[in-house]
Parts: sequence; structure tokens; C-alpha cells
Amino acid sequence: MLVSKADPIVIIGAGVFGLSTALQLATEGYTDISVFERDDQVPGRFSAGYDINKIVRAEYEDPWYTELTLKAITGWKTPLYAPHYHQTGFLHCVSGTGPQQATQTLERFLATIKNHPLFAHKLLPITNPTQIPRDVAWQLNGPLPGWKGYFNPLAGYAHSANALRAVYEAAASIGVKFFLGPERGTITTLLRGGVATSPGKVTGVRTQSGQVHSCKLAIVAIGAAAGTLLPEIGQQVVAKSWSIGHVRLTDDETSALRGIPVTYARDLGFLFEPDPATNLLKICPMGGGYINTDPATGVSLPPKTLRESDNVLPPEDEARMRKLLQHALPALAERPFVQKKLCWFADTADSDFIVDFVPGSAGSVALCSGDSGHLFKMLPIVGEWVAQLVKEGEQGEKRWRWKGAVGQDEKEKGKKWAGGDVSWRLGATREFAEIKPVPGARL
Repeated sequence: MLVSKADPIVIIGAGVFGLSTALQLATEGYTDISVFERDDQVPGRFSAGYDINKIVRAEYEDPWYTELTLKAITGWKTPLYAPHYHQTGFLHCVSGTGPQQATQTLERFLATIKNHPLFAHKLLPITNPTQIPRDVAWQLNGPLPGWKGYFNPLAGYAHSANALRAVYEAAASIGVKFFLGPERGTITTLLRGGVATSPGKVTGVRTQSGQVHSCKLAIVAIGAAAGTLLPEIGQQVVAKSWSIGHVRLTDDETSALRGIPVTYARDLGFLFEPDPATNLLKICPMGGGYINTDPATGVSLPPKTLRESDNVLPPEDEARMRKLLQHALPALAERPFVQKKLCWFADTADSDFIVDFVPGSAGSVALCSGDSGHLFKMLPIVGEWVAQLVKEGEQGEKRWRWKGAVGQDEKEKGKKWAGGDVSWRLGATREFAEIKPVPGARL
């Protein structure tokens, strides 16, 4: 079912997929676009992109994604996105006690760029930790014990919430309508009818307030929560989370750390240049993450409220974060962590996104999900993928198609990857229930 440029289009979710899609479709001349967001602000706090920074780098185990990211980085250097992109470089290492898996992963990442013409004579091999304060960042004055890897100067980070806010403002300025908040912006039901097959053709959506909005196409872009509206997703998408914490710095400390690269010890975690607006230095530990499995269905969905994930920092994650600081910025190693939380995202078994029509919907419902922890860097080009899907009426890229029914072998494989068996992540995944604070407890 092809959609005309005058047909009503509903986009559910104001995160990376939703906002980029809204802007792209409006730019291409689609005139009746409505975005629904259950939070009362944009970007929505339920989005994994609601954050002060995300890594932007081209290293991938799959060279196809490397080329895609290089296109996105070109987009980050255009007027809309450039204010939010910071090319500080990417220091990618493994510590002297890191496992062989971490070193092998680093080597696979490096292989996709080291012979690429864009990176010729620009990558700096790190064979001795003394090179780091001397040649990369003098502020990284810790012992950096046994750190080895490389420095990529053609990478950095983007201020994610600010970038999403810029896309929102650009989309609203050219006519995209936004419905925000629990009553007006929460879609509770996709209204189906007209086709006998499940899930059936969608003709509209109903909000929590009961208001019905008609549409020719509904684009579900609510990330890890997609299964709440589309239960037929099953275990194609797993809601997973990683820990985030911050150290609050003084004005002088923030200034002194200006320009440090994204610093990633693959066996410990990564940290960023501090945010000058808040003086927060963000740190993320490496690990398999946390899932929230419903025992009745076997499907992992994110907690229903933001409050459940706030102020959560499991002890093992805190230990890795402190070890990273001890290695790189020892003066901060004993500082308290603030604004701690779990960041929920939509994971897939192969780390590929899903950008496709829902089978049986006669082209009336598209799913955009499966960010797998690496979508945000693609923000400048994400909307192009969805616009192409809308115009062509089918997904031509095999990687991003609906992943289909899950057989027994795939179920066993799914259990394995949901438990942390992904090549570029270290550590086993645990259930949210195991680390969820009890009322009145403190982590």
C-alpha cells in the first residue's frame, strides 16, 4: 500500500527514529504528519537518545555499517547537526588485564577503518600507555596500566538530547504536528480493520484520553517498548539496558578536561569530555546489560515508569566505572556518582535494526526499532531509510527486514544472545529484578 503525500501519517515516539523520520517526510513534501510522544517534552525521556552524549565513530565489525556511518558523519557536519557534534577523537584500548575477547573485538573494529582511504595516515597505534598523555590527551594522567589500542581522530560524540531537540524544532517549523503527554501523546491502541489477517490494516490510533486519530500509515518508533503496541514482535526485539553515571565537576575541572577524546577501555567502559552546560562527566561501564523478562511471555519490555530506572547503579558496574577513572583520571576516582540510571534500548540478536512493514498490516504499519545500542550516531540519515521504505512499499535491505517467526533453534539462540553472547559486549546479561532496588534501599 503506497502512501500519498497528502495522506495522514502517524508517528509514535519522539526519539531518534521518530523525529528523524518526521523531519525527512516533511522535507520531502508529506503534509499531514502527527508525532505522538507519551512524555510531556521532546525529546522524550523514554528515548535512549535522551542523554548528554553518544559516541559517533565509524568502526564496526561489518564494513557495510562503516560506510553507512561515514555518510552519517558527513551529515553531522551540516548546519542543523554541526552545533551538537564534537570531533574530539576516539581513544579505543584494552587494559593490560583485559580478556582476549576484548582485544579480538577491538582488532575487528580497527580492521574496518585501518585500510580505508579516509583514515590513511590518520590513525595512531597505541603500543605503550605513555603515548596517550604525550600524543593524545595530556589530561589523561592516570597510570593507564597496559593500555593498548589506537586513537582515531576522525570521531567523537554528539550531544544527543540537544541534537534531537534541534530536529524536533526543525520538523515543527515545517508543519509536523506534535501531541505530547500521558493523555494526548500516549497511544494505547492501533485501530485495525478491513483485512482479515493479523494484525490487520490499521486505520487509526487511539490515545489514552480516548481521542481517535485517523491515519493511512502508523509508524511505531517507541524502541524497546514496541512490543506493547505490537505483541506480534515476540522475541525479535529485547528490551535491554546499560548503566549510566556522572561525576559532577567544578567549572575549572570542566575547562581543564576540554577536548579529551571519547576514552574507551573495552574491558572497563568509556567516558566523555564533560558537558560545559552542566559540568557533568558521563561514564558508562562495559557489560552484558539488564533485561526485564515477563515470566508469562518470555518477552523483555522496559519498566513502565522512568522512576524505576532512576538512581540505579549496580555495584559491579560502579566498580568498573571507578576502575576506569583510576586508570585514566585518578583524581576523580572517589567522587560520588550522580544522575545514575539505566538506559533502556531495543536489542536484536544480530544487532541489526528493524525498519519494515508489519506482516499482515497491508502496509499500514511500519516498525522502526532494534537500535541495539548503535543507532544514535546515524541520526542525520535515519529518516532517509524510513522515507525510502514508505515510497517503495517494501524493505529492500535484507538486514533491516522483519525477522519473521522464531523456531526452536532460533529461540535457543535468542536465549543465548539475550544473555549477553554478543561479540562486541563483555559480560553476561542479568535480569532487572535481580538489581532493582527495594523501596527505601540505596545502591
